[in-house]
Amino acid sequence: MRKLTEAECQTALDGGDFAGDLLSVPGAAVILTQSWCPQWAAMKTFLPAVEKALPEARIYFIEYDIEAWEKISNQDFMDFKEKVFNNREIPYIRYYQNGVFSKDSNFISEDGFKSRLTGN
Repeated sequence: MRKLTEAECQTALDGGDFAGDLLSVPGAAVILTQSWCPQWAAMKTFLPAVEKALPEARIYFIEYDIEAWEKISNQDFMDFKEKVFNNREIPYIRYYQNGVFSKDSNFISEDGFKSRLTGN
């Protein structure tokens, strides 16, 4: 699991989605959340097991409420998430298969997360 960089988030803001080079693996998930979210805290407990079970998959996250970005405001990123992705809940998760958006969800169980990450 890796935190997204400001440049990767800026690419999403500029292009409407995250860059394909990040996501060009059999399964990738991008988690957009805020640090205080209890569902995010619960998900963080099972994500290491998911990574171990699916080593070819990639999991990215950003806690956009606490980022000290130089060029992006936290409010601008939240507005992007809510308006472009049409989702006001957290955590918000986008799933990709071989670089192509496949599904999205909010808080989800470990089994559900693995299923979406693998495209099932």
